Amino acid sequence: MTQKKDASRGRGWRLALPPAIAGIVVTVGAALAMTATDQAMFCGSCHSMAEAALTHKRSVHAELACNECHAPHNIVAKIPFKTKEGTRDILATVTSQIPDLIHPGEETKAVTQDNCQRCHSATTSTVVMQSKKFCTDCHRHVPHTPKIPVAKRSAADA
Repeated sequence: MTQKKDASRGRGWRLALPPAIAGIVVTVGAALAMTATDQAMFCGSCHSMAEAALTHKRSVHAELACNECHAPHNIVAKIPFKTKEGTRDILATVTSQIPDLIHPGEETKAVTQDNCQRCHSATTSTVVMQSKKFCTDCHRHVPHTPKIPVAKRSAADA
């Protein structure tokens, strides 16, 4: 009887080990994918985002990953947001429906606003934002259109 119990304990570990390893691999893989897809190198790899990646690289925010500004920081909100936005971007690319000028939607503006305030709270706490809803309403060129002459950019700012 004791030998039977010892054998079943050993079998339990052998049965639990593969799913545990698979879970670790999936978790680490997802974390690496999330980090890689946050970076300017990934975002700028699409032709439609090349201008944004170039101007970002020349800006005061160059050390930040794209999604430091463009995605929620809360992982529970970030995953569905990135999934929805990434799917929209892929569909626009595949169907060649990319607009000449890419303007953020209200949800993206709200996320960007939250991130501006998260990093710049000392500054924004002294600003009365009654005339404009978002920081980017006044600071729309941060960080994607630093003072580069139009002739040296691939697309004019609108």
